Parts: sequence; structure tokens; C-alpha cells
Amino acid sequence: MDHSLRRLYEDLRSVAVAVVYPPGEDRDLLVEQLKRIGCRIHLHWPFPECPPAGADVVFFQVSQCGRNSAAWTASEVEATLIALSEYETPTTLKQLLKTNAHGVLTRPFRSAGILSTLVLARSARMFQLRQQNKIDKLESTIKSRRVIEKAIRVLMDHQRLDEREAYEHMRGRATRLRVSVAEVAAMIVDASEAMEKLGLGGGRPGSSGGA
Repeated sequence: MDHSLRRLYEDLRSVAVAVVYPPGEDRDLLVEQLKRIGCRIHLHWPFPECPPAGADVVFFQVSQCGRNSAAWTASEVEATLIALSEYETPTTLKQLLKTNAHGVLTRPFRSAGILSTLVLARSARMFQLRQQNKIDKLESTIKSRRVIEKAIRVLMDHQRLDEREAYEHMRGRATRLRVSVAEVAAMIVDASEAMEKLGLGGGRPGSSGGA
């Protein structure tokens, strides 16, 4: 077995699973199989307004989430979401698409499909998190570059520095203060904007009206 797959499978033994489904044979079958896998089970019914807190995985009846579907979406929930669908009607499929669930089981539930659905859904969730982390880092990098570029323009306008000198000045300050260049850039931009609000923006040092 592949190491990553083995790790994913072993991880299931410590997973906290919330099952949001009405009592009955279908829920009993699902719970029994999850217990065999080694999951810690928490049962919820009636259908709650928001997804259960503290769960790593939430199995939920998709036909009941329409009233508050905004809270039952993969983008709003930290847990892996696995929808439990009773029918494949257009309305149910529309609700399922809104949730962006990582997996789905359709009645009649079968023991043979629960483990594979759980593993694939958890894998999809992990992939989603990795992609979101990459997006967040990229957005942060772009934001930092914009702030640095703005700070460079401030230094060029007010300190008679060229672009390279302005950047080296910020880098030197960052080293002495033990912070990032982007943080120094933000300080410069904030200070410049504060001076502008106070009517002290002025032009280059030494120009008319300068110190």
C-alpha cells in the first residue's frame, strides 16, 4: 500500500464523525460501518441549523439542508462534508451542488461503499486545503509587492532616492528592525498617508515649501 494512502487510512481511526440523519436502518448501517473503521461517532437529529462543531467529517442528509444551505457548504465548514442523498431528483442535485460536498452516498446505503467514499472525500478535502493555502500565499505575495512598490515611490518622491536605493534603504531598515521588507514598506506607506491627511505631504525635500 502507498505510504500516503496508508497514512490516510490510519488517520480515519482517530477521526471524529458527525452523522446528521434520522434514526432508522440506513443510519444504523452507516454508523456500524464507521465504527468498524474505527471512527468516533456523534449522532445529530433533528437537523441542526449549522454543521456540528468539532467534527472532522460530517455525513448529512442533503435534502434537509435547503433551509440554511449557506452554512452547509464546503467553503464555510472546516470538516469534510459527505452528503447523504435519498433521491436523485433535480431539486436534490441542485442542493447537492450548492454544498460543494467532498463526497456523496445515495440510498440504499451499502457497507462496501462507505470506506472508499470516506477516504476519497478526506483526500479531496486535503487537496482543497493545499490549493487554498497556495492561493492565500500568492495573494499575500502580490499584496506585499504592491505595498513595496508604493513605498519605493514614496521614498523616490520624498527622499531623492532612485528605485534601487529606495529598496536597499527598506531592506536595511528591515534587517535592523528584524522584520520583513513588506512590513517596513507598510510603515512608510502608512506614515506617508498620515502626513497627507495632516496636510504635510509636500514634495521632495529641498523643493519649495520643503524643510
